Amino acid sequence: MGMEHISFLVAVVIITALAFDFTNGFHDTANAMATSIATGALRPKVAVTIAALLNFAGAFLSVKVATTISGGIVNEKTGIHPEIIFAALAGAILWNLLTWLRGLPSSSSHALYGGLIGATVVGVGANGVNFDTVVSKILIPAVASPLVAGLASWGATKLAFAITRKSGEETVGKGFRTGQIFSSSLISLAHGTNDAQKTMGIITLTLVSVGALPKGALPPTWVIVSAGAAIALGTYMGGWRIIRSMGSGLADITPRQGFASESAAATVILTSSSMGFGLSTTQVCSGGIMGAGLGGPKAELRWGMVRRMVYTWGLTLPAAATVGGLAAYLAERGNWGVALVGAVLVAGSGAMWVISRRQPVGADNVNDTTADVTPVEVGPATVPAAQAAPTTPASTTVAA
Repeated sequence: MGMEHISFLVAVVIITALAFDFTNGFHDTANAMATSIATGALRPKVAVTIAALLNFAGAFLSVKVATTISGGIVNEKTGIHPEIIFAALAGAILWNLLTWLRGLPSSSSHALYGGLIGATVVGVGANGVNFDTVVSKILIPAVASPLVAGLASWGATKLAFAITRKSGEETVGKGFRTGQIFSSSLISLAHGTNDAQKTMGIITLTLVSVGALPKGALPPTWVIVSAGAAIALGTYMGGWRIIRSMGSGLADITPRQGFASESAAATVILTSSSMGFGLSTTQVCSGGIMGAGLGGPKAELRWGMVRRMVYTWGLTLPAAATVGGLAAYLAERGNWGVALVGAVLVAGSGAMWVISRRQPVGADNVNDTTADVTPVEVGPATVPAAQAAPTTPASTTVAA
């Protein structure tokens, strides 16, 4: 690849793609580690460190999902150029940060796909999107994968409780917490094989669009390494707000339920990655947690949080597509348009970070019970969490 192809704009797009990869990492840390942190199987900082290392390792296992983006979702022959890809990334990053701020486990993957679809349609027309691939590799898995993971998790939870019904609770809890270390680690590895590849696909598409790589090329090694490193760093930072939502916002998860949900989710993600499906690991893991909640002795979920989460799932792709399309319209106007999109991206990202600091959620308070939103079970009665357990001044609601 000749350096003459790496213009300033291409460099900006690559950096922005890695920035998205970083947000993907901290947005999706919860997928692997929320239940392990909630059940006490792993300390928060230990959990995110393990997740970061395995996310990086997973990035090297496959490139099939990367090819779903580069040469899959979009038609490389229709004149895709860096301005369009930059606009797509802007839409994806802003939606990712907004849902993180609200503590909602939305799909980073669908944010990226939506931004790319919206920007491509505005930039080169509808013929630039391979809608058959969108349906078969994105939309169908989006509906099927959380259902499959939820059903598998429900069955695994029922089986776990049946097998251990005569065992002592303390012994069972200790054993399943140990199992969670392995099951959550497997999800982290699976996440790297799926989500890190999406940024690889975006960077590869950018290089193809300027002639630095031939059409249909696989990601170069430096792209694989940089994408793996970016998602690992983001994972290590810990998306604590979403970890809280998934760990205790959907259901009260015991070690048996946590192990069942993580095992089911990891199986679905790894199987889908091997088939090149660009599914949402967030949706799969959330489906697993809901299945585990319903499979437990009380069959309970916090339906208010479930509804908000499902609404967000449905909004993610069209919302990111709308922002990506608007950004593409501006970026197509020339250098001033690209600069304006960049300024909005920086300003919006900075504003959301500043707002998040008003009620910070971190490793020290991630397991605090949410005060005004979700009830907790105390004996036979349900009482507000604020009465059930004291919260620290730094704690915040699920939708912080």
